[in-house]
Amino acid sequence: MWMTILSFVGGPVIKGLIDAYQARLKAGNVDSKIAADLAASEIAAQVAEVRAHSQLKIAEIGHPWEPDKLAFYVTLVFYAKCVIWDKVLGLGTTPQLAGDVSTWAGMIMGFYFGKRTFENVARIIRR
Repeated sequence: MWMTILSFVGGPVIKGLIDAYQARLKAGNVDSKIAADLAASEIAAQVAEVRAHSQLKIAEIGHPWEPDKLAFYVTLVFYAKCVIWDKVLGLGTTPQLAGDVSTWAGMIMGFYFGKRTFENVARIIRR
């Protein structure tokens, strides 16, 4: 309403100023719209990245019944029994592993912990 009155009273100079002001407002709104669109697309990209990262974690973890994990569980139960039951609680004795069984148990534990360590170091270096 004021714009109409001022353009009628002020003539072409005021009308030009009013038109320039309206163009500036429209340009500001376009800039705001572009900024909002960019922010929305960036948020959508971040959400997609988080989803992809969580899917990658699920794929890396795998299933608890994979062969390397099953071998680790058996070895872990033995070591836990030796440490907790025999040494900490003092409720029994477990004979020492000997021969190939001790070699395999050491290799399984070394593989499991070494594998995860190597994967983590490789992931850090890759970044």
